[in-house]
Amino acid sequence: MRIAVLGLGEAGTIYAAGFAATGATVAAYDPADSPTPQGVTRAASVADAVRGAKLVLSLVTGAHAVSVAADAAPHLESDAFYADLNAASPQRKQEVGEALGDAAPRYADVAVIGSVPQFGPSTALIVSGPVADDVAELFRTLGGSVDAIGGQPGAASRRKILRTVFMKGLGAVITEAMDAGNAAGETDWVRAQISAALVDGESALDRLDRGTRKHALRRAHESEAAADLVASLGVAPVVTTAVANRHLALSRTTPSTLDSLLDGYAQVPTAAIGDSRDRLGVVHPRVRTMWPDAHLAGRALTVLCRPGDNKGIHRALASARPGDVLVVDGGGDASRALIGELIAHRAINRGVRGMIIDGAVRDVGALREAGFPVWAVGTSPAGPYKSGPYRLGTDVSVGGVVVHPGDLVVADADGVIVVPLAEAERTLARTRAVLDDEASRYRTILGERVAG
Repeated sequence: MRIAVLGLGEAGTIYAAGFAATGATVAAYDPADSPTPQGVTRAASVADAVRGAKLVLSLVTGAHAVSVAADAAPHLESDAFYADLNAASPQRKQEVGEALGDAAPRYADVAVIGSVPQFGPSTALIVSGPVADDVAELFRTLGGSVDAIGGQPGAASRRKILRTVFMKGLGAVITEAMDAGNAAGETDWVRAQISAALVDGESALDRLDRGTRKHALRRAHESEAAADLVASLGVAPVVTTAVANRHLALSRTTPSTLDSLLDGYAQVPTAAIGDSRDRLGVVHPRVRTMWPDAHLAGRALTVLCRPGDNKGIHRALASARPGDVLVVDGGGDASRALIGELIAHRAINRGVRGMIIDGAVRDVGALREAGFPVWAVGTSPAGPYKSGPYRLGTDVSVGGVVVHPGDLVVADADGVIVVPLAEAERTLARTRAVLDDEASRYRTILGERVAG
């Protein structure tokens, strides 16, 4: 029997090798320069991989599942089964079925229940969809437990997501506990406490800790899907949302990861971000740029000040890191400037990218000369008080938008927009799609003008 595997990531490689070991003829396609498993033929395209295959496995991640299904559909044999093993929401699984068109009646939603790197191709599976029994029988040749539940595509993934609420939460809390133990100098004691509570002790701890960190971004998206499902069931996803945020934080543990994200936002206008977020997170235009052509993208370091008092800003600069943007809730007071030239240069020395101030500033000419971007409600020559009180690293409100510490802030001549950290990657992808659509429509408009 010929089997096609689309995607040679970690799981795709394991399943391709597993089916090849059973004696099946396996062809695989992956545009990335990934190794080809022994006994597997590398195909030059999706079409070449699926042509003649009885079973097609999609392991390309949930983000690409629909587009790959659409690419494969025209080349599927009339009796071929299409199995989508990507971790995705039930809705995404249904979209895959729609993309398959005439092949949809031969489509199975396959949910992987467990760690493929740990259990290999015999990892337990749940299969739903119109050909669940047929596809389950083919996967049973790999030696694992396969539960065919029938129903519609998405039913298997729904069960997987319900499991995700616990399993991804367990991994997230273990990483946080270990980080806290390391910071407190109590690593061994914390390890012992966690290991004692797990069936496989230290081996389970290490597996969950390493796996959570290694696959943090993918698991963040799975946890976000789980939070959406939990909410749709009428249960407040308080813990599941926190789990998604923990995974997102782990995915950005290296400066280069965050820098790459910020560089992406630095290249897109706030207007397009606003369109991609349904106009949410747009700061009121009273908070405006203090000099023309200013632009910034950075991570929010939040400061809550008493109106007219900048003691909190001084304290914030002492802890600021490169890439930070000071987001200052000054109560909208324009009677006293909260920053001026000297503070701006201190901020530059700390690597601060700019400031968003719901309050006033002064020395605007010097700010422009220094190239330090600032958005504020206005200017005042009157200096600030320095007595407090203040709060650092707390949620603040700036121009009618709540800003959480670590949120991404983008500002340009049009204004300021805040992107929640949990939505940063998805929002950037949607923003680029908005820009691509606008560019296409712009070319059409220009073409109409020339034709006219």
